[in-house]
Amino acid sequence: MDIPALMQNIGVQARAASVAMAKAKTAQKNQALQRIADLLLAQTADLQAANAQDLAAGKARGLDAALLDRLALNEARIQAMAEGLRQIAALPDPVGEISDLRYRPSGIQVGRMRVPLGVIGIIYESRPNVTADAAGLCLKAGNATILRGGSEAIHSNQAIAQCIQQGLAAAGLPQTAVQVIETTDRAAVGELLRMKQFVDVIVPRGGKSLIERVTEEARIPVIKHLDGICHVYIDAKADLDKAVKVAFNAKTQRYGTCNTMETLLVAKDIAAQVLPLLGAKYLEMGVELRGCAATCALLAAAKPATEEDWMTEYLAPILSIRVVDDLDQALDHIRQYSSQHTDAIITEDWSRAQRFLNEVDSSSVMVNASTRFADGFEYGLGAEIGISTDKLHARGPVGLEGLTSQKFIVLGDGHIRT
Repeated sequence: MDIPALMQNIGVQARAASVAMAKAKTAQKNQALQRIADLLLAQTADLQAANAQDLAAGKARGLDAALLDRLALNEARIQAMAEGLRQIAALPDPVGEISDLRYRPSGIQVGRMRVPLGVIGIIYESRPNVTADAAGLCLKAGNATILRGGSEAIHSNQAIAQCIQQGLAAAGLPQTAVQVIETTDRAAVGELLRMKQFVDVIVPRGGKSLIERVTEEARIPVIKHLDGICHVYIDAKADLDKAVKVAFNAKTQRYGTCNTMETLLVAKDIAAQVLPLLGAKYLEMGVELRGCAATCALLAAAKPATEEDWMTEYLAPILSIRVVDDLDQALDHIRQYSSQHTDAIITEDWSRAQRFLNEVDSSSVMVNASTRFADGFEYGLGAEIGISTDKLHARGPVGLEGLTSQKFIVLGDGHIRT
């Protein structure tokens, strides 16, 4: 297969489709989303048959149980994909929204209009439901999309893509507005990352190695985060019940997510009260504790933490704990080790909470709340394409607005500059 020629053709079609998508009416986009949802449900048996091929191939390749679970498309997950598309259809359309329109002394009006990014390339692994989620968000935001899923989900992704393209056609939109790369050849990824004449932004969703490759090779802007080294700091003026509840949830509600707490910081003045309570709860859940010397003195089950522990995103039932002198030392620790994803403080002192909000430079900063809330759905975005720890364009959970940009508009009535 001539991969460069294949990708060139996909890029040309995506760029042409992006022009039509930018002009599409909200009702037309919503019709496509609703139709795709209907087709996913109507073709559940076909989707599961395609998915069975992927599962069989995955078992033959020796994929572990966790990967096979992420790959599986059961009836509930197909229903969830359809419901997700209906939720996106119900969201306000950001395209064309005009804000900050105001008169200038010259008499002109200046404002900003929200517009699609154009063509978005999305590279992801394992979970075929991402195909529907990503396509739906990009579609509603008026973009064309090139999707490259993992080779282990090739049949599932193609089956979902057929539903998407049928739904687009039913709404009078170009089927090439969503294209799923059919080849599993890794060279296609390299080509996609260099197609700056056709692709406006790349979004990688997957493990650290994938995101590192995309970041290093892309010649196109990338929306991404590498690590989720999230902290919760329990301040000396924290409410004990709140501290235990939040810190427990931040670690144990789910272990394998990027917004799960990986390091717990505790002020020394409250450590002897809170750590035994939390330690017992963590141990009941089978969480391995790794702590500083002060932590180990309070928790007999804790193992000594190493420098590497403070820099590790475990994505597992393992937690690093450090006792710090005060807020200043907690802030110093976060500045040194945080991946700028999500960090939280538990305190009843608003001045300390305000300092934490002002001085922690992460995409989400929280007061008296679990880091597990750092999610597009929980933030009211409806859904998310991913989470960005970058500082330009999009930061934090990336929803519909993050898949658009703004341009200045000027309204005049024959005005000239003098």
